[in-house]
Amino acid sequence: MQKDKAEFPAAEAKGGKLEAIVRKIVRLYTKKPIFCICSNVMKVVNRKYQFVTEEDLIEACLQKDRRAQKVLYDRYSPVMYGVCKRYVKSPEDAEDVLVEAFYKVLTNLHQYKGSGSFEGWIRRIVVNESLMFLRKRHNFRLTLEISEVDQPTTTNVINRMAAEDILGLLSKLPTGYRTVFNLYVLEGYKHREIADMLGISINTSKSQLILAKKKMQDMLEDFGYPGLQKFNK
Repeated sequence: MQKDKAEFPAAEAKGGKLEAIVRKIVRLYTKKPIFCICSNVMKVVNRKYQFVTEEDLIEACLQKDRRAQKVLYDRYSPVMYGVCKRYVKSPEDAEDVLVEAFYKVLTNLHQYKGSGSFEGWIRRIVVNESLMFLRKRHNFRLTLEISEVDQPTTTNVINRMAAEDILGLLSKLPTGYRTVFNLYVLEGYKHREIADMLGISINTSKSQLILAKKKMQDMLEDFGYPGLQKFNK
C-alpha cells in the first residue's frame, strides 16, 4: 500500500497532538476520512466497543475497526513515543517515526500469533523503525573502535543510576553511543545482534558501549552527581 505523504502536514501535530497523530495513522491504513458522529450515537458506540481483553482489541483491529485502532494507539503510543525519543532526539522526528511504526503495526497485525507479549511485539517494530530512521542519517560504520574493548572502565555508577537520570543523559550522547547503549542496556540485545542490526563489527558495538558509559560518567562528574565518588571506589 502506498502512503500519501500529503496526509502528514507538520502543523497537524500542533495542538491536539495525539488526536492528530491518530488521524494520520488511520488515514494511512483505511484511506477514508475520519468519521464524525453525534453525541447520542457516540454513547451507543462507546458501550458497544468495550474491548474487554487484548485479544478482543486485536481482533477488532484486524477487522479494520477504526475505533479499535484508536484504542490500540491510545493504549500503547505513550510508552512507544518514549522509546522513539531514546533513539531520535528531535520530538518532530520522533513523532514521524511513531506514525510510521504504528502504520506498520496496523498493516502487519496478522503476523502477531499471540505468543509472547503484544506490547513487546509492538516495541520491536518501533525500535526497528527508529533504527531505520537513524541508518538513513548516520553512517555507523564510521564510528571508531578502541584498542582494548574489554578493558575495565569506572562506570559502576552508570549501573546504579535512576532511570530518569539515564534517559536525560542519553539525549546528550552522540548517535552511535546512544544507539548502542539503548540496544544493549535498555533493550537487552547482544553485541552480535547489535552488530547485525547496525551493519558494524562486534568490536565496534562493544567499543561504542564502553565509550557511551565513559561519556556519561564524564557528564555526571561535570554535573556533580551525588554518590559518584562512592560508586567509583
